[in-house]
Amino acid sequence: MKTSSRNPMVRWTALVILAAGVSYGCKDFLEDAAKPQGTLNEQTLQTKAGVEGSLIAAYRTLDWNNGVGGAWGNAASNWVWGSVTSDDAYKGSEASDQPPINDVEAYQWATADAESYLNDKWRGAYEGVVRSNATLRLLKNVTAAKPGEISAADAASIEGEALFLRAHYTFEAWRMWGNIPVYKETDSDFRKANSTAAEALAEIIKDLDAAIAKLPVASRNGQTGRVNQWVAKAYKGRVLVYGGQFPAALTILREVRTAGPYALESSYDKVWTGFKDLENGKETIFAYQASINGGEPNGNDSNYGERLNFPHGGSTLESCCGFHQPSQNLVNFYAVDAQGLPLALTDPNWNARNTNLTAATIIPVDPRLDWTVGRDGVPYKDWGKHADTWIRAPAYGGPYSPKKNVHEKASGASSSVGWVPIQLNSVNMHLFRYADLLLMLAEAEVEAGVLENARTIVNQIRARAAVTAQGPGTDRATIAVPINDSRITWANYRVGQYTTPWTSQADARTRVRYERRVELAMEGQRFFDLQRWGIAEATLNAYLAAEKTRRLYLAAAAPFATRHRYYPIPAIQIELSKVSGAERLKQNAGW
Repeated sequence: MKTSSRNPMVRWTALVILAAGVSYGCKDFLEDAAKPQGTLNEQTLQTKAGVEGSLIAAYRTLDWNNGVGGAWGNAASNWVWGSVTSDDAYKGSEASDQPPINDVEAYQWATADAESYLNDKWRGAYEGVVRSNATLRLLKNVTAAKPGEISAADAASIEGEALFLRAHYTFEAWRMWGNIPVYKETDSDFRKANSTAAEALAEIIKDLDAAIAKLPVASRNGQTGRVNQWVAKAYKGRVLVYGGQFPAALTILREVRTAGPYALESSYDKVWTGFKDLENGKETIFAYQASINGGEPNGNDSNYGERLNFPHGGSTLESCCGFHQPSQNLVNFYAVDAQGLPLALTDPNWNARNTNLTAATIIPVDPRLDWTVGRDGVPYKDWGKHADTWIRAPAYGGPYSPKKNVHEKASGASSSVGWVPIQLNSVNMHLFRYADLLLMLAEAEVEAGVLENARTIVNQIRARAAVTAQGPGTDRATIAVPINDSRITWANYRVGQYTTPWTSQADARTRVRYERRVELAMEGQRFFDLQRWGIAEATLNAYLAAEKTRRLYLAAAAPFATRHRYYPIPAIQIELSKVSGAERLKQNAGW
């Protein structure tokens, strides 16, 4: 369903989105609602079940879905927009597959190919807004027409969930485009002018405040995956950090840390996993709830947006397609010094390695390297040792494979239906996790000048990283082993602590930022971090200077410039915004 139209917004958008929710409901809650129950009509919608179905449809838009269409530009993880455009990852695969991403990676964002992907992301974000607003309207209609149909507690939670989801989808658009139109449930026409980035951010925060006031402390009905008050508070802290509102962020993020229900997983392997007993663990704040084998014939209820991001073949995975390959720059960044601290802090030549870092080359590295990157000779969870035959086109995409989104063989998390079903899995896609929140809190502490609080948080993250490393992976018990296990012959893992007080705000800022990179790499966060820190231009141009000699196709990349602060608004959306021939949407500067 298009999110922009020359025609006014129709009130019965809910009819369409409820159909989507019935077909593709999120797992872990309201699973029965994911099964077709009969014909939908106006009377069906004007019930509690109709409202609940509309809300499920709003959740469903967190990842790619048939209702929006398009391709990988609408993946929940933002791997195209947050990783491939950063120094974390290459597009991968081969040049002829998904060529629009070639232009995205090369910062050639004004081409027709790049626009096709940008439009997918725009449509996906605003489809989420549409479905959230439709839920709010339908809830109001039902509670007015049928008092008692929905309890006051349920009505408040439904409203809070819809407001939160609207805030999330609007935030997704804001991170991409900055100056965006903001839609409320009372809007009757999509042809709306941009708000400024500051105005849009204020509206997102207003929605989160309203959601916090409405949501229960625990997820409604105990149904895992629903947002609750703590999710909204944590997310508000995230938005405040993005907006540079550090004093306000500090207050709410400290509250979440001290009083909230979240904690770091005991070891890193439990964060990204297909094992059912570990999903939605204590580190999960907000995640896309992927599922498999629920009756959808093409496996589209899985983490579909990641389905390309598996090793290409030549392994027991027998998968496709080798996209989202880790960069040489990222692999080099995991090197550490004798104390187990990032080598990049003290060695200006940390990025000098141009060759494949295989198991045959033993250098001190952070163990998170091998939870994030598949590299030759190193066990790949429990799928065997990664090999060069797993790579589709090494000269193009490099020698490494993505790893976080791939399930463990022993988990049984792969789909049994769909195209190459083994790469369709039920690994939940973290949209915001507790380690991310802690590092944002550390940022806020640094900006407040409380450097020792930031050091404590970073050391907490590093202590968890030092617990386990990739093991031989002969069974579930050996996927993760102690960092000093004698069976590890492919790396010298080290994770040190910052043992001396931090006294320089500039140094502390750098250390927190480095920790974000090694902890959150390949999770679709890096590009947006570089942008909000104001260092994207310097960082990415330095990255390109080195990578052009490694991945020759990047010689055609455009220099990263001021205009790349925001992505260009898709031209088709500007055209669709016209009223009497005048464009209401205005393009971002430089495009």
